[in-house]
Amino acid sequence: MEMKGPLREPCVLTLVQRNGQYELIIQLHKKEQRVQDIIPINSHFRCVQEAEETLLIDIASNSGCKIRIQGDWTRERRFEIPDEDHCVKFVSEVLAAQEGLLGFEDNFSSMNLDKKINLQNQPIGVHREPPPPPPSVNRMLPREKEASNKEPPKVTNTMRKLFVPNTQSGQREGLIKHILAKREKEYVNIQTFRFFVGTWNVNGQSPDSGLEPWLNCDLNPPDIYCIGFQELDLSTEAFFYFESVKEQEWSLAVERSLHSKAKYKKVQLVRLVGMMLLIFARKDQLRYIRDVATETVGTGIMGKMGNKGGVAVRFVFHNTTFCIVNSHLAAHVEEFERRNQDYKDICARMSFVVPNQTLPQLNIMKHDVVIWLGDLNYRLCMPDASEVKSLINKNDLQRLLKFDQLNIQRTQKKAFADFMEGEIKFIPTYKYDSKTDRWDSSGKCRVPAWCDRILWRGINVNQLHYRSHMELKTSDHKPVSALFHIGVKVVDERRYRKVFEDIVRIMDRMENDFLPSLELSRREFVFENVKFRQLQKEKFQISNNGQVPCHFSFIPKLNDSQYCKPWLRAEPCEGYLEPNETVDISLDVYVSKDSVTILNSGEDKIEDILVLHLDRGKDYFLTISGNYLPSCFGTSLEALCRMKRPIREVPVTKLIDLVISQLPGCHRNVFRYLMAFLRELLKFSEYNNVNANMIGKNSS
Repeated sequence: MEMKGPLREPCVLTLVQRNGQYELIIQLHKKEQRVQDIIPINSHFRCVQEAEETLLIDIASNSGCKIRIQGDWTRERRFEIPDEDHCVKFVSEVLAAQEGLLGFEDNFSSMNLDKKINLQNQPIGVHREPPPPPPSVNRMLPREKEASNKEPPKVTNTMRKLFVPNTQSGQREGLIKHILAKREKEYVNIQTFRFFVGTWNVNGQSPDSGLEPWLNCDLNPPDIYCIGFQELDLSTEAFFYFESVKEQEWSLAVERSLHSKAKYKKVQLVRLVGMMLLIFARKDQLRYIRDVATETVGTGIMGKMGNKGGVAVRFVFHNTTFCIVNSHLAAHVEEFERRNQDYKDICARMSFVVPNQTLPQLNIMKHDVVIWLGDLNYRLCMPDASEVKSLINKNDLQRLLKFDQLNIQRTQKKAFADFMEGEIKFIPTYKYDSKTDRWDSSGKCRVPAWCDRILWRGINVNQLHYRSHMELKTSDHKPVSALFHIGVKVVDERRYRKVFEDIVRIMDRMENDFLPSLELSRREFVFENVKFRQLQKEKFQISNNGQVPCHFSFIPKLNDSQYCKPWLRAEPCEGYLEPNETVDISLDVYVSKDSVTILNSGEDKIEDILVLHLDRGKDYFLTISGNYLPSCFGTSLEALCRMKRPIREVPVTKLIDLVISQLPGCHRNVFRYLMAFLRELLKFSEYNNVNANMIGKNSS
């Protein structure tokens, strides 16, 4: 089904090949006639499976599989395929067809697959994410390719792991932090703080009055201010350049209007085009805020531009993690599904890298408290503006809220399903004639709606007020605010020190009395009939059968700089295990273009020995064996032309002779001697600082 706003039109998607060119045919059925669109599959073609909220938060969803398709010089079109397996298979086949046209270099906008595979084989101690498997029927793959259009992430591992320093003292420190986090309840108190959260779509206007009716409307001053603006600047300059005069104007207006009974300091400001988020804290609380990070995600034009999207600030206040998100989602009544997708895209693409921290990236949901504010743009499913205004005049808001799109989408678990919202007792905040309290009197006569919202998720959050501020008339929206009492984990230094000393004492005793130990389910692995660019996996389990927590890692063998050969990887290659804990480890064999040549020629075989090292314990040895099926890939055209039979039937010794047979007879022995010398030289590259790239450059 093709999705056109709230409408669905039946259609048939067909992948065909004509004269070596792949094409996608879209057949629509309209009133006893067929309409056929043909989209060439080339380097500009784009087919992406939409992100699913069920992957972001643990909530059941019955929505179908949706994809986006855009061709060269054609608009983006959205389709829904009811059968999820068929959808994933279709997307994989289309992407495989596109990859075949682009060639073996995998011309993606981000790092190609082979580079990702080879990144795994770095010296131990370097934190990185294992590469993905080659293209297959994998529902995550289309989303990963969509995310590759974003800037390469600084740290791509999304699982929380303890950092693993290279020294034993560092590993001990990591274990102490790990246990401290588990015993957090023993040394923290829940202390309540006041959070003021506000949102306002200012329609590109400059401040024309004080903001005290909005920001200074409570008797007691808040501890933290979270202020979000949308449509701060509608100028072309703001869209294409970072600078905006309006940013300074509204920032100063906010600072001048904060509560008069306390002194505040700006913690952070982040802006993307017209979306701006400001965080202020009382000066006496500022020292308890740390690990501040910002991020922006554009979901506007082409799904990337910053006219729509979200900005966010994350921070740690005392011992509680916060994430504040300010978003401006897609407009128009019928675009509620696009708003749902904007929400999912922001969740999927927004991640934070904390400065000077070894922790991996954090996404929005990996925080204790998340507050989401902004012009979410959800409207009322009532086309008659007069009827809506009549119900507002009668103060029958509860009836109107039954037609509120955000409430409907949350109930159906299509968006914001994991969030809570306070009871709405104020009239809709959109749309008014600017500078007045009159509903929209333009020719469009917009239906009033609660576009401006504040939601939250987390524990120990109590909303005291949820209101609009009709006194401010600068924009066609009215500002909205919420006041929260939030329970924050505050560390009791005395109890913390006691728990810390207790952990250290226990670890000292355990280190003296026990040594770590592992049990492996397998130690020998055979990979049969390995082929070029075809992933093979073998899994095994390691269990901590000792009485102390342990740290395991695969380490390089003597005189080696990497723990395994280029065609092999282990995932995970390091980690922590507590007593009686078990972890699955996958051994992946994948022959890329960087290792195929030496396997074809017989210089290397599918043979290796992995050393699984246990800190303060013994080493375990894993034997890898198998056979590789040679192929034309990685073999020169000259050598292939000299073969009288298929390459897999040619003996290995003959393959080597074919490679060097192209040299003059007097040079062949010199070539063999030179190759042996270079292999020996590269074998000790760790000590002589000579690598293959250096030799290649000098040779060329």
